[in-house]
Amino acid sequence: MGSYHAGSCTATNIKISFSLFLLLVGVASAQLSPTFYSTSCPNALSTIKSAVDSAVSSEARMGASLLRLHFHDCFVNGCDASVLLDDTATLTGEKTAGPNANSLRGFEVIDNIKTQLESLCPKVVSCADILTVAARDSIVALRGPTYTVPLGRRDATTASLSAANSNIPGPQLNLAALISAFSNKGFTAKEMVALSGSHTIGQARCTTFRNRLYNEANINASFATSLKSQCPSSGGDNTLSPLDVTSPTSFDNAYFRNLVSQKGLLHSDQQLYSGGSTNTIVDAYISNTGTFRADFANAMKKMGNLSPLTGTNGQIRTNCRKVN
Repeated sequence: MGSYHAGSCTATNIKISFSLFLLLVGVASAQLSPTFYSTSCPNALSTIKSAVDSAVSSEARMGASLLRLHFHDCFVNGCDASVLLDDTATLTGEKTAGPNANSLRGFEVIDNIKTQLESLCPKVVSCADILTVAARDSIVALRGPTYTVPLGRRDATTASLSAANSNIPGPQLNLAALISAFSNKGFTAKEMVALSGSHTIGQARCTTFRNRLYNEANINASFATSLKSQCPSSGGDNTLSPLDVTSPTSFDNAYFRNLVSQKGLLHSDQQLYSGGSTNTIVDAYISNTGTFRADFANAMKKMGNLSPLTGTNGQIRTNCRKVN
């Protein structure tokens, strides 16, 4: 009998401990749910998907641009749509930050989705959720993996130019700094490599890879020669080149194959395969594209859960560019 009571007591303690654990650790993510809009705005997801499919069909690069918008949002104080806020007399946004200025794009696609959703269900669907779903739908539109997006994020009423300048990993980083930048957001080195695989789509400006082109030795000679015609040693800063020279508009594992051939466009790309600790991860993703797709999908889902505003925190912006 004594042991029975002890067991009951232990079970109760475990329940209490687990409840506390949920309270302490999981409050934000526990409030996110894939069915968050199923009653309040049942056509929200299909509306976002249609708009993304249309935009990516018109310009494949837009898929990469929308994915990058989500990434640059989430790495600055969480996935709260702060990246979408325009500068005003009383608010300094993140659009002029080094990693974002003359570089981030896709804002009009988000505006278009928001306008449609405000017409369907006013003041219901957040800009933060639109960004998160649009990133997933962009990946799928370019033949990447799908994954379920928990919903219910709310929108920030502030932004941080300084955090945007310091938290978003840049193209000049070496491997240790890349691992550290992602670790600061709770990601493993393997998840960092998986997320870097998003560079299987999209393009970069000459200014982001010029130094690699003219000053680094671990670059394929013919690859470098072909790029130099597009990216001179001075001038042409905004001329674009594909991050994945093999299949620039298809979500696949060619990005990793290119690294083995020393055809990484950015310094930070080639760092993933330069004799360091991540070589084996790159090799694994080359051998098994299914592993890459699964790891990428899981890492994207994890990124979408970075510090969301939920409950009564933040607001539902009616215009993604400005606070209500």
